[in-house]
Amino acid sequence: MGEVTVSIRAIHAADTYPLRHVVLWPDRPAEYVQLPDDASGQHFGAFVSGELVSVISLFPDGESARFRKFATAAPWQGKGVGSALLQHTIAAARQTGAGSIWCDARSSALPFYQRFGMQAEGDTFYKGEVPYLLMRRAL
Repeated sequence: MGEVTVSIRAIHAADTYPLRHVVLWPDRPAEYVQLPDDASGQHFGAFVSGELVSVISLFPDGESARFRKFATAAPWQGKGVGSALLQHTIAAARQTGAGSIWCDARSSALPFYQRFGMQAEGDTFYKGEVPYLLMRRAL
């Protein structure tokens, strides 16, 4: 990987929608990627040369924190941008006082999350035709 300078900062929920849509659910209406609890979440974006290339949303809930709608633009996948963003999000969750962080992970992404110490819990479930597993780690 060449030298990629990634800048991570808080963004508005609406700023996450275009990447959520094109990366995660391109065949669904744009509104499909909006969450009812977006207003209460913390949203982070990873920028490369000023361009928003990865987004994630964190929802602390006392003892645990959940992240959702983690999406990295295709040209930037596998280049460390998403890893930097997830590390930032884990640190942000820790700052809320949560004891664990979790997500519903696409089965195809399990090896990625396992690199961050996350473990699968329970059985595979589906959102549409996409298989998922709940993954969690202690903070």
